Amino acid sequence: MASITMFLGDLAGDALRLARRGRAGVFGLLGMLAGCTGVPNGITPAQPFDAGRYLGPWYEVMRLDHGFERDLSDVTATYGLRPDGKISVVNKGYDTKACRWRSIEGYATFQKGPEVPSLSVTFFWPLAGGYHVFALDQTDYGYALVSGPTRDYLWILARKPDLDPAIRASLVDIARQNGFAVDELILVDHQGPVCKTAKAG
Repeated sequence: MASITMFLGDLAGDALRLARRGRAGVFGLLGMLAGCTGVPNGITPAQPFDAGRYLGPWYEVMRLDHGFERDLSDVTATYGLRPDGKISVVNKGYDTKACRWRSIEGYATFQKGPEVPSLSVTFFWPLAGGYHVFALDQTDYGYALVSGPTRDYLWILARKPDLDPAIRASLVDIARQNGFAVDELILVDHQGPVCKTAKAG
């Protein structure tokens, strides 16, 4: 249930377009990942895991960039417990090219029970994407390393927009040892929304 973005502008007008592009978000892994919920070979979900402690807001610190998150800054994911036992998901980010905030809501279900951080996330039923926490701050639940259903998808999430460089480096090293293309990771800007569209002169 972590973080990890992306984002609809006007839900009614953008839903079909975003579904085609797979723009589902940190947690969504929609479109290209539709129906792909398994754990990548060799990746083991973090243990122990307390689902209740994982709820709440997360900031996206680093990511392997994809079209559904391109140009997004200030990306967050917030998770809560629904009355039906599913996990509510709210992803939000600022589109620096469109110069507006984008957000999307969905839900997640545990694949093997709440003790195992492998989930299936849905924004547009029946499409679902896999979300797997494979490294986690066991003391404070302050940071997490999250994979999608393949090694093409990776996020470093934290409870604060910045993360100690030493901790960040250790998470990158874990990802490298697990076969992820860490040289392609990008840092996510959390210095506030900045519109990057060039103004006509």
